[in-house]
Amino acid sequence: MAQKNEKLKKAKTQTLLDDATLAAAGQGDPAVNAPVTKTGARDVGRLGKANLAEHVAKNTSLSKGQANLAVDAMIGAVVEALRQGQSVGLPGLGTLSVRETAARSGVRPGTSERIQIPAGRKVAFKAATTLRGSLGGGSGEGA
Repeated sequence: MAQKNEKLKKAKTQTLLDDATLAAAGQGDPAVNAPVTKTGARDVGRLGKANLAEHVAKNTSLSKGQANLAVDAMIGAVVEALRQGQSVGLPGLGTLSVRETAARSGVRPGTSERIQIPAGRKVAFKAATTLRGSLGGGSGEGA
């Protein structure tokens, strides 16, 4: 059994290496060459922090290290403002805000047991009208 698992692990590793080689050469299907998440799924439609920092570096005079620090600083500022209950407006993107949730009753999915869900806070995002319009969102209502 252990030998079979080793063969499977080697095959997966080789596939990932082949995909990475193709991606580096600019060949192949982007969906196939997309990074693999921890669960093994292809991560096709996601712009992560590293990708964002790389994009900042390409479009500014910052090095990749400086861009990474800039992205970290921006994320830190947004998180700190939200922790303090402030809303954060990002022009052309939208507004992040903290909303209070009331205590309510719910049902535990596995057992159908009635449970009490305590009051809390959650982060809400409302997309900017310009972003909704550019995505074909219609009237710009809703969030």
